[in-house]
Amino acid sequence: MKLSIGIIFCSLVLGVSSREWFTFLKEAGQGAKDMWRAYSDMREANYIGADKYFHARGNYDAAQRGPGGAWAAKVISDGRENFQRFTDRLKFGDSGHGAADSRADQAANEWGRSGKDPNHFRPAGLPDKY
Repeated sequence: MKLSIGIIFCSLVLGVSSREWFTFLKEAGQGAKDMWRAYSDMREANYIGADKYFHARGNYDAAQRGPGGAWAAKVISDGRENFQRFTDRLKFGDSGHGAADSRADQAANEWGRSGKDPNHFRPAGLPDKY
C-alpha cells in the first residue's frame, strides 16, 4: 500500500501522467525479457569468452525499449553483480569471477545501455544465431 501511495505522490509532484507510467512499466517489462533472452542465449551458447558480449547485448536490447528498459537493465545488472559478490563471501572463497571480472561485466553492461554496439565484445567464432 505504501508503494502505491508513493507512486501516486511522485506522479503528482512530477506531473507524470498515468499513460507515462504505463509506458515506463511496459518498457521495463520488455527490457526484463530482453535481459532474460540474453542470459538464456548465453547459457545455450556455452561459449568461452562470450560473457561480456551477452552482458552488452542484453543491456543494449533492453535500453532500446526506452527509459523503462534502460532502468530494468540497470537494476537487473547491478542486482546480479551484487548478488554474485554476496554469494562469493558466503562460500568463503571466490566463484572465479572476482572484483575485476565484476567491473568488466559492469563496463560491458554500461556499454550496451549507452547504445554502443554490443558486437564490440563479440568473440570470434560465436555462431551467427547469437
